Amino acid sequence: MRFAEPQLLWLLALVPLLGMFFAWAVWRKTRLLHRFAEPEMLRRLTAGTSLPRQVFKMVLQLGAVFFLILALARPQWGSKMELVQRKGLDVVIAVDVSLSMLAEDIRPNRLIRSKQEIQRFVERLEGDRAALVAFAGDAFLQCPLTSDYAAFRIFLDVLEPGLIDAPGTDLARAMEEGIKAFPPGESKHRVMVLLTDGEDHGGRALKVAEEAAKNGVIIYTVGIGSVTGVPIPVNDGSGHRAYKRDLRGEIVSTRLDPDLLAQIARATGGEFYHAQPGRFELLDVLKKINAMEKRTYDAEQISRFEDRYQIPLAIALALLMLEGLVSDRRRRKGPWSGRFS
Repeated sequence: MRFAEPQLLWLLALVPLLGMFFAWAVWRKTRLLHRFAEPEMLRRLTAGTSLPRQVFKMVLQLGAVFFLILALARPQWGSKMELVQRKGLDVVIAVDVSLSMLAEDIRPNRLIRSKQEIQRFVERLEGDRAALVAFAGDAFLQCPLTSDYAAFRIFLDVLEPGLIDAPGTDLARAMEEGIKAFPPGESKHRVMVLLTDGEDHGGRALKVAEEAAKNGVIIYTVGIGSVTGVPIPVNDGSGHRAYKRDLRGEIVSTRLDPDLLAQIARATGGEFYHAQPGRFELLDVLKKINAMEKRTYDAEQISRFEDRYQIPLAIALALLMLEGLVSDRRRRKGPWSGRFS
């Protein structure tokens, strides 16, 4: 036998404490009665009550509490085999970690906010497997497809600019790496979420998006940041705020390219979303994903213990019913004369 909630068994310590309280209550009641009247008068006043019956009722109450606690701890014995199926989609999340993601038009900056929203996104997945791709001027698979969302978050936490040596933003490489993350042989139930500021420096993004569509991959693009352009903060080495400058010494601005991201999404049957300071849009993507048809990607036989809490619960209820039926009054052998004997 085992207990599903063994931590609740410590409540059994209340049973002896409750028993001690009952004993103290009986002792105090008796002491007070002896103060109230002489022994002969006291015997006449309490002639109709039975101390053994009162003790018996207390024992029934203690037994009911004992078995109620056992029921709460959920005793289990015996087992049965069950087939557990895991259903969901395969979702690859590609995150831009280029230097431009440090722009602060979305607080605290584009990358930190993206990581926060991705974590919320993954926590709300309904059994889907998730993979993580990091990209800048190149791309690599940060976390393979997994339903272990805690492990996914560990890989997500370490994303930062500089993780990839190649500068710039190559959306084509991000999509290529994302496509490779899906298991071979599947032609549907595949979703890619591409989060970027949209400044593509590769030039092959639309071609790769068309290849993704042929492989059954639906891409949802999330454009992060301003379309008007904002500076990119950098560390000047002395701890002071500075901004990235070009070779001529002019401040470099990063701006979102929504048209390219919209074209990529349309080419695969997906949609484009614009993440802004007041609304990030990633949870809108989640609604689309949760509405899609799911597939069974894993099934296994597991052994489940049978709950037997019904037995101690029934005993506890029976004891409480019996306690209510038992009277603490003595049975009289003859009719009452109307006066104390």
